[in-house]
Amino acid sequence: MKARIVKLFCRKRIRGPRRHVQLLVATSAVIMMVLFFLIFVRFFGGVASNNPGSPWYYYCESGICKKAEIIENVTSPLCLGICQLFCGEVGGIWPKPTGHTSFGNYMAKLNPYEITLSGVDFGSITGQLIQENVNKLKQNIMNLASIDTIKKGGYSLILNIIGQFNNEAPILTINTSENYTINIYQKDNKLYADISSATYFGIRHAIETLSQLIVYDDLYGEIKITRDVYIQDGPVFPYRGILLDTARNFIDKATILRTIEAMSMSKLNTFHWHITDSHSFPYSSRTWPNMPRYGAYSSAKIYTEKDIKEIINFGILNGVRVIPEFDAPAHIGEGWQWVGHNSTVCFKAEPWQQYCVEPPCGQLNPTSEKVYEILEGIYTDMLRDFQPDFFHMGGDEVSIKCWNSSNLIKDWMIDHGLDFSETSFYKLWNYFQSKAYETLIKANNGNKLPVILWTSGLTNEDNLQFLDPKKYIIQIWTTKTDNTIGRLIKNDFRVIFSNYDALYLDCGFGAWIGEGNNWCAPYKAWQNIYENSPMKILENQGFSKKHKHLVLGSEAALWSEQVDSTSVDSRLWPRSAALAERLWSDPSSSWIHAEQRMLKHRERLVQRGILADSLEPEWCLQNQGHCYL
Repeated sequence: MKARIVKLFCRKRIRGPRRHVQLLVATSAVIMMVLFFLIFVRFFGGVASNNPGSPWYYYCESGICKKAEIIENVTSPLCLGICQLFCGEVGGIWPKPTGHTSFGNYMAKLNPYEITLSGVDFGSITGQLIQENVNKLKQNIMNLASIDTIKKGGYSLILNIIGQFNNEAPILTINTSENYTINIYQKDNKLYADISSATYFGIRHAIETLSQLIVYDDLYGEIKITRDVYIQDGPVFPYRGILLDTARNFIDKATILRTIEAMSMSKLNTFHWHITDSHSFPYSSRTWPNMPRYGAYSSAKIYTEKDIKEIINFGILNGVRVIPEFDAPAHIGEGWQWVGHNSTVCFKAEPWQQYCVEPPCGQLNPTSEKVYEILEGIYTDMLRDFQPDFFHMGGDEVSIKCWNSSNLIKDWMIDHGLDFSETSFYKLWNYFQSKAYETLIKANNGNKLPVILWTSGLTNEDNLQFLDPKKYIIQIWTTKTDNTIGRLIKNDFRVIFSNYDALYLDCGFGAWIGEGNNWCAPYKAWQNIYENSPMKILENQGFSKKHKHLVLGSEAALWSEQVDSTSVDSRLWPRSAALAERLWSDPSSSWIHAEQRMLKHRERLVQRGILADSLEPEWCLQNQGHCYL
């Protein structure tokens, strides 16, 4: 038809009545094509070229989006992404908002090229960070679809930061407010998103929420935003973290940055960096440069001062604090070979099972003064590099058998009136911990700093007396039913839950020593993580909500014996997002009510370059309500 029309209109000369007939036929053909195009757009929404002629649309029923065929009597068909914004809980937002939330029933076409920011001091550090978040927002919107499929035009959007907020360089502490409100509306042919928060971090969270209210409509080829939205939001728990071990296997900087990016999408706020262990020492200590020289896997597998600064700054941009851990007195080995002065004991001792929980063994010698000199330099470097509001001193899996194998240590114990009983070795451990703490405070110019320790022999009933709840926060890695939890709460310790029966994300894979599965199998599915409520754990231990102030939050841990840069994304995501909603919202509903939003959030992660594991066949996402047990 097209070729015939072109041929008719391109003839130079048409004479007589035949000319009028041919022109009439040609004109009729053009009119029919236009009408056909209008009907196509009317019923099929001008389907984009990347999804040619899709016959499907979605409608909301009983809280889920149902798939149906577009037929003639269907007006304004919805794509899946838009249906999800209006169907079910809180417009598909992850994590679920905690305060008053209201949604209109209207989507507006958004011009992604016309998104501007107002209400900030662009010359301040905070103003520049907010602008950078807006730039990220624009780029993420453009990545929702290929440029050639996005139709031009649409409303401009003004992000208006209203009210008073701290304009100084942002610092995230346990007491920092992360609450925000956002109001999206249309006025004078423009769209507005009014954002209010007392801090940069709340504003950043609001922009993240805004990004989840913007979708690509693949039926019409348009970027659209939910209009007439009001959300009040803020976290239930102030500490919402991920631990990443970069010592068993080196994790490259790009993977760490990607982890922080994914954390920001889920409003997790603490990156716990387990940066050294007995296996390697990849931290570049300026005071003791021999540490990475002897202890790194290679010169290319060292975190330089520049690397750390970039990671910390990227964390601030994304609302994530970076807390270093220097684990001691156990989990020490590689990197210490040059120190001498009997600073370590049982390093690479064999058979290793007699001295530690995994090879290579190694512990510090608490009786060596050289140890505390080295520790002061390491602490000084880390405090200068990270400027943390907490410091993690590790303190787990100390082997009494290791210390008992050293005649030098036993001679010191005799000189100090100690025998070789278990009680005496715990007193030795307390000697080390007390002196290491004093060394940390000295390195911090005499300023006190909250310290985190793992549950260990020091948190047993007979030894808890050695720890001061005003100095120490305890990170619980044992099971949720361990009576250590009750003992800590009764003694007014603040706690962070990382109970391995739900929050160890390296579990459920093949053993790396011997055969079978690794020690903490089975695999921790996102459903188990979602149901791992800190408050329910407290209640099951006999405590009430009045003890909530002692629970700072939780942290998922990824130990890297069987993980490196190639697999971090899939081990962490999207399972860590389940933890994020539990800690942000602490919902009373179960994972079943969050399933469709979780599937949607996993798609967001992948869209932004996070290699998150697939949870279900995509068919389940497109046919909601059919994948059930």
